[in-house]
Amino acid sequence: MASSGEFLELLRDLLSGLGPIRIRRMFGGAGIYCDGMMFALVSDDTLYLKADDVNRGNFEARSLAPFRYETKGGRMAVMSYWRAPDDLLDDPDELMTWARAALEAARRAQLNKAKRMRSG
Repeated sequence: MASSGEFLELLRDLLSGLGPIRIRRMFGGAGIYCDGMMFALVSDDTLYLKADDVNRGNFEARSLAPFRYETKGGRMAVMSYWRAPDDLLDDPDELMTWARAALEAARRAQLNKAKRMRSG
């Protein structure tokens, strides 16, 4: 699940239009943050973007899959990060469109979490 430093630096450069990008290595991969929110992750030099009910259809329309991993207990866990289309790395404008949608999904998730905490 390792991610190369070169790939992470390429992503930092390509995504810099969103604002200050912070990359944090975790579990052999890396989380990509903007405005303190993780909106993407990288595993095995593959980019995954945050998805929710608003933008998930874009991933499904291209037959892309969510990030999955095996837990210590042996079950498969599915996260709300979906594989980004490979061609986005060759089209910086389209990458920014998808990345903005992922960042908005991360913001919505944070708002929903805050609402649940207040009401719970």
